[in-house]
Amino acid sequence: MAKILVIGAAFVDVLVHVPELPQTGEDITGILQGYRVGGSAFNVYGAIQYLKASADLFVPVGQGQYADQIRQTMRQSRIQQLLSVPDADNGWDVAYVEPNGERSFLTINGVEQLWQPEWFDRLTLSDYDTFYVSGYELENDTTAAVILDALSRKRPDATVLVDASPRAAFLSETTWQRLWALGVMVHCNETELNTLVPGAATVAQKTAHLVALTHQPVVVTLGAEGCYFTDGQTTALVPADTVTVVNTIGAGDTHCGGLLVALSQGQPLLEAVTQANRLAGYVVGMESGSLLR
Repeated sequence: MAKILVIGAAFVDVLVHVPELPQTGEDITGILQGYRVGGSAFNVYGAIQYLKASADLFVPVGQGQYADQIRQTMRQSRIQQLLSVPDADNGWDVAYVEPNGERSFLTINGVEQLWQPEWFDRLTLSDYDTFYVSGYELENDTTAAVILDALSRKRPDATVLVDASPRAAFLSETTWQRLWALGVMVHCNETELNTLVPGAATVAQKTAHLVALTHQPVVVTLGAEGCYFTDGQTTALVPADTVTVVNTIGAGDTHCGGLLVALSQGQPLLEAVTQANRLAGYVVGMESGSLLR
């Protein structure tokens, strides 16, 4: 049976609604919405679980107040804790949400940036046919090397989806070259695409460049316009559903989750992107940013 491995991080998000982001030296008042467990991998896994697909969540859960909250949430949601480690506490962030639903993060990293090679000894990588990894964890060269060394031992027919993330500019050239050589499928938004392929070329030209590097499809989310994809032969812009946006936290993660499930089930890329669009449109209408129940 097809199975997905979601590699990455679980964070504690401190959600704050603000009228606008503060300028240097400015003082604004926000409204605390609460504390929740998030992080790209956690949100991706939530979308996969929502679709009732088979997956494992491989995130380090450390020791400390944030790790305790994550561990409790995982226990309540019946998520198997595959990677409990003593190295440090988990990271956390302040998520500023503006009236239009756009979000900005201030992140304090934790154990998720301290990956060790022996952590992967807990898994049998050949059990998985689809993998997810985020640029958030790959910006640390040491952590990137650990994760990419592990992924190099995957089955030859396995798919690796890399979510470029807003931190794409901070990944080293060495890491990007290893990703291209691994033959990853790139998922990004238009801003991240412009980081990966700078210059004045069109989205079509830039994605074609990435396909030439990876020999795998490229998927670019375009907000309200929908999602553009190409595999070098088939190209399409799949429209987004019209939705009321409450909070864009987790939208890209959820899109990745929907895509991963469809791909692991052998669905054509057009159907996979359509499913991903639908899920992302659903989650932006929610406050939580996650489909995990």
